[in-house]
Amino acid sequence: MLNQHLTATAIALFIGGAVWAQDQSIIVQSTTSTANSGLYDHLLPIFQAETGIQVNVVAVGTGQAIKNAENCDGDVLLVHAKASEEKFVADGFGTKRTDLMYNDFVVVGPAADPAGVAGMNDVQGALAKIAEGGALFASRGDDSGTHKKEMALWADSGVDPSAASGGWYRETGSGMGATLNAGIGMGAYVMTDRATWISFANKQDYQIAVQGDEDMFNQYGVIPVNPARCPSVNVDAAQTFADWLVSDEGQEAIAGYKVADQQLFFPNAPDS
Repeated sequence: MLNQHLTATAIALFIGGAVWAQDQSIIVQSTTSTANSGLYDHLLPIFQAETGIQVNVVAVGTGQAIKNAENCDGDVLLVHAKASEEKFVADGFGTKRTDLMYNDFVVVGPAADPAGVAGMNDVQGALAKIAEGGALFASRGDDSGTHKKEMALWADSGVDPSAASGGWYRETGSGMGATLNAGIGMGAYVMTDRATWISFANKQDYQIAVQGDEDMFNQYGVIPVNPARCPSVNVDAAQTFADWLVSDEGQEAIAGYKVADQQLFFPNAPDS
């Protein structure tokens, strides 16, 4: 009887401990750039040391991250496609969207610069020149935040690149790092977020060709998933993480992350 009692107690303690551990962990559905840039490697140890909350990141394109969150496969959404984020909240899947940080997009290309766009700060004009000359352009083509922005910029330039799909316009269906590798391999221009480009190791002779256009602004937002839609959400831990990111301490941690002495993300949460 004593052994049975001890066994039952051990099982109860194990179950209780497992529940406690689960309560102390969350899943963040995230854009790839925040993961590929190393930002989470910088932020999460600080957050976990303070709160004891384990953050597990699923890094996919923004479109897929939103779908995953809508399927209740996450506690927090951290992406960079504001219109889609606002729709996510309006449709009841998120509780509140908050601006978190920003950087910008750039177009990179080979030193040979076949389209003659190097040094331009008019992104629509540069894209039009690339299309007119039939210079190769590699697109993620994956409904990510970067892809959504790219398509909006093509539309503003008056070009429908899908008409040239498989020709000068190559859709990889891959993440940013894989698309950069593919683009560099074929000598194509690529649009990327600056943080991924700074962190990217396989630049070869590639350089930033187009930058500085205000239309290339890249805003990130954070949204806790709504427990009214997804009862499995770890509400308290998710809110704690979102609140920490937009707090003075979280914003300072974001600003403090640098690669090659360059700041990758610029905090801009309200009242931070």
